[in-house]
Amino acid sequence: MSTVHEQANQGPGLKCRFCGSSDLKTFVDLGMSPFCNTHVEPRNLNAMEPFFPLHARVCNGCFLVQLGEFAAPAEIFSEYAYFSSYADSWVEHARRYAESMRARLRLDARSLVIEIASNDGYLLQHFAANGVPVLGIEPAANVAAIARAKGIRTDVSFHGCANAARIVEQYGQADLVLGNNVLAHVPDLNDFVAGMKLLMRPDGVVTMEFPHLQRLMERNQFDTIYHEHFSYFSFLTVEKVFAAHGLTLFDVDELSTHGGSLRIYGRHAEEGSKPCTHRIEELRERESRLGFGSIETYRKFDEQVKATKRNILECLIALKSENKRIVGYGAPGKGNTLLNYCGIRTDFLDYTVDRNPYKQGKYTPGTHIPIHSPDMIRTTKPDFILILPWNLRDEITAQMAFVRDWGCRFIVPIPTPEIIA
Repeated sequence: MSTVHEQANQGPGLKCRFCGSSDLKTFVDLGMSPFCNTHVEPRNLNAMEPFFPLHARVCNGCFLVQLGEFAAPAEIFSEYAYFSSYADSWVEHARRYAESMRARLRLDARSLVIEIASNDGYLLQHFAANGVPVLGIEPAANVAAIARAKGIRTDVSFHGCANAARIVEQYGQADLVLGNNVLAHVPDLNDFVAGMKLLMRPDGVVTMEFPHLQRLMERNQFDTIYHEHFSYFSFLTVEKVFAAHGLTLFDVDELSTHGGSLRIYGRHAEEGSKPCTHRIEELRERESRLGFGSIETYRKFDEQVKATKRNILECLIALKSENKRIVGYGAPGKGNTLLNYCGIRTDFLDYTVDRNPYKQGKYTPGTHIPIHSPDMIRTTKPDFILILPWNLRDEITAQMAFVRDWGCRFIVPIPTPEIIA
């Protein structure tokens, strides 16, 4: 008979969102946390703020790492605080991708590119500028409005099978269907992937980018776990998901973005003109060798994260004991997980800054740290800047190079706290 603790770790009543198994084990328990992009308006500082369990579990059948669903997608994504265009390096990443795919698939004015979760048009603009017809599917109306203002045709809707059928009837099927950092945001994973197959022409291609679970684990990237991310993928698991819906993965790129991501390339299983590359077999073999097909590999991560939390707090406590002034840079989803899990509030950070005007003047969820424009750093001249979007460390340190004039240094919290000049 299992103990109460073991039953809790297995998530009683929960079932895997892909294979339906109820055999779920703890991957990492990050306590209670608010939704990471619900930045708090000043008028609501004294209002009740909902917190939900941030407890990631792994399926002992298909090894999908996943969170429970505490709100419908419409509650999270209908109005969104993340605008991709404020990250210069991410826009450049999108431009390079668009150039590569235009050449690889020979896309032209007769083609159609559909992006799922197209945000503010940061990516599709590069196809459109070269005469390739595009369509964005974006559930957040406030973000879609920005894309439309750029001339990017955008359909405000949530992707799934029913929506895909409507899109195909209205716009036709696509030569290229793509999604960057959206696969993790999907509660109904099977409906989402099946819908992508509907959008693709018979010889069409789908590409998806998402953080690679292998890199997340080996680099202590626990802060990329938050409620808006429902699933976390190894290649072994994502290949099973796509195969279950008639899609064959024929190529894969390993990327440096977001701390280490995969870009997978899929085709209809029945379409044989795109043979699988050697990269597919190599990655499959590597993950098998590293134990991603064994539950014991996943069970070690919880203790690893606890140690990382202690290291981060020891670093900040030592600096505050020396009366150093510390501020944050950024108010990203990952930053809010880190702040809430580690209990970092204004006792450690005076404030944080963000380039996105949508976040300025608000407060971080749960920890209520004020969010200002980056100009505030010039005014207050802090001793240290904690980089919360650590995946953009090079871009941020270059943008903020002027802080070295008064001896300010940067703290990069992941994978282990590091102070850099």
